[in-house]
Amino acid sequence: MRLLLQQRPDGHEAPRFVQLQLQPDLLGGWTLLRESGHTGGRSTLRKSLFADQASALLALQKERDAQLKKGFQLMFAQGADAPK
Repeated sequence: MRLLLQQRPDGHEAPRFVQLQLQPDLLGGWTLLRESGHTGGRSTLRKSLFADQASALLALQKERDAQLKKGFQLMFAQGADAPK
């Protein structure tokens, strides 16, 4: 599952983005990847590990909601069970 959120550009610098990806790992757990930065510039990648899909999905939804409160807009959602 993948979500891309972006802030509206303010005219002075490139818009900020946050990309959230949820991936199964080889040991039966789940990894939440959070990449953030300015479009076309440097970005930061953080990984969080979870034992099951339900807790990983809950963490993804919390992160998405926190970014929406900061003014980000959902630009793209990919995955069969992608949250809207």
